[in-house]
Amino acid sequence: MTALYVLIGFIYTPFGIGMMVFGNPVLKKIGFFYTLGPIFMGIFGFVFFVIFAAAYNALAKWLGGIEVEVKNID
Repeated sequence: MTALYVLIGFIYTPFGIGMMVFGNPVLKKIGFFYTLGPIFMGIFGFVFFVIFAAAYNALAKWLGGIEVEVKNID
């Protein structure tokens, strides 16, 4: 799941490079953080995934969770 967030973070990279090349000093600072978008998205994606997985596991004890039945079809 974290790898997916890193890939989505690459959407920000071209915008960040454009800001760093063509922008004024303020946009260059913002562009630097946009360029680091995949790293930030990976870190935040991992942290929130852990939080939501823990919340789901805590709620599954009371709500019963999800049950899946698999049949083998010849």
